This record gives sequence, structure tokens and C-alpha cells, in this order.
Amino acid sequence: MHDLPSDSLAFALLVFMLGLKHGFDADHLATIDGLTRYNAPLRPRLARFCGSLFSIGHGAVVVAIAIGASLLSRGWVAPEWLESTGTWISISFLVLLGVLNLRAVYAAQPHEMVRPVGLKGRWTGRLGRAAHPWGIALVGALFALSFDTVSQAALFAMAGVQAGSWGLAAGLGLTFMGGMLLADGMNGLWIARLIARADSTARIASRVMGLAVAGISLLVAAWSMMRMLAPSLDAWGEGKALYLGLSVMAVIFASFFIGLRLGRAVVEVPG
Repeated sequence: MHDLPSDSLAFALLVFMLGLKHGFDADHLATIDGLTRYNAPLRPRLARFCGSLFSIGHGAVVVAIAIGASLLSRGWVAPEWLESTGTWISISFLVLLGVLNLRAVYAAQPHEMVRPVGLKGRWTGRLGRAAHPWGIALVGALFALSFDTVSQAALFAMAGVQAGSWGLAAGLGLTFMGGMLLADGMNGLWIARLIARADSTARIASRVMGLAVAGISLLVAAWSMMRMLAPSLDAWGEGKALYLGLSVMAVIFASFFIGLRLGRAVVEVPG
């Protein structure tokens, strides 16, 4: 699944970073975007918290799976093929999401904001137009029923099994949820702010973030593919998951501020 640091603090930081990175998944961004846009006209206060509510529902399922799996899987060892299969599935989805979001940026009209593109959001049906906090949390919970999220929960469960405590699995699940909540909550506030502005700043900022999401998806997919195909590179990457996660987050936050800065610079230039 992931390289796990032996130091408990480093492990906790890695899990938090995994949650933060998971929250910036293109499917999360696209679904929170849709929920926020749907609620913004009549329920602007709820719209600002769509990301947080989505993340709470999503994280609750992760914690529940981690606890349940840790209690039921004592003595169970995951087969080797499971990790490689999961990695190739993730690579395929990352490439597809990267290409779709790149296309969305270049296909958007000059007067339009770029909307992130996801895959899972198409499965939610009417729930994608939830207008109640519980409904939004339910959408997040449904998103947790996927291979990538279950594999994260299985990681925490196995750590709990090794430590002989389901409490550790629960703690890691909550730590993961904390990172995801930060990312999803910020995204909901960000989208609500862009919708409220609907000016050149919002349009430029949405393009910069769209390019960042697409670029990161493709780069992470390329990195994962190279590690699968090149054993020497895989060995070099041992123990560096935390630093790579920090790098991804740095790019996301830099894109956020660069987008706002570029948009304001355009506004300040006399027409």
C-alpha cells in the first residue's frame, strides 16, 4: 500500500498527509464543486460547509472500515497481487482524471470558470443535488465505498492488527479524516468564494487550480508507474512518502495563491 515509517510521529504525519492529499482528489473537488454550486443561490451558508460535511461522511466510513477490519482480520495477510492491482487501478484513474481536467481547462470559454472533472460524481444521481447537511454527508459516505478509500482503511486496520489494538486503527482513521477534512473544507470555502465573486479573478484562479489538479494527477500517475516498472527507483523511494506528499501539498497551496494573485493583477491593470 504505502511505505510506513517506523517512528510513530512520522507515521501519524504520513497518515495526515495521505488524508490531505486524498481530499484534493479530483473526484472530491468535482463533487464538492457541484454541491456548493447547487446550494449557493438559496443556501449560501450551507454552501460554504459542503466540503466539510462531505468529508465528515467520507471519514466516518473510513474509520468504521478501519475498526471493523482490524477486529475481523487478525492473522490475515493481504495477498501480494492486491497491492499491485490496486496501484495499476489508481494509475489508470489518475491518468484519466488528469486528461479530463486538462481538457476542461482548455475547453472553458473565456467568460466561464473552470469546473473540476470527476468520475464518481456521475454515480450519485439526485444525491449530487443534496440540500441538507445529512444528505451531503451521505454523498461523502458513498464516495468512501471505493477501492482506493477501502485500501487506505485496510492500511490502518493492518497497523491496528500489528499493534494488537483496534484503537490504533481508529486513531489512524481519525488522523486521515483530519487531513481530508482540512482539504475538503478549504475546497468548499474556495468554491463558494469563487461563485460569489464570478469575476476575472475567479475565472483565472479556477484555471490555475484546474491546471494544478490535472498536472498533479498526471505526475503522481507517472511516478507510481515508474516505481512499478523500475525496482531501483522503488528502492530509492522507500521512506520518502511523507516528503513526496508534502511536495504535492505545497504545489496545491502555491497554485491557490498564484491563481488569486494573477486574477487580482489582471483586475488592477487598466482596461
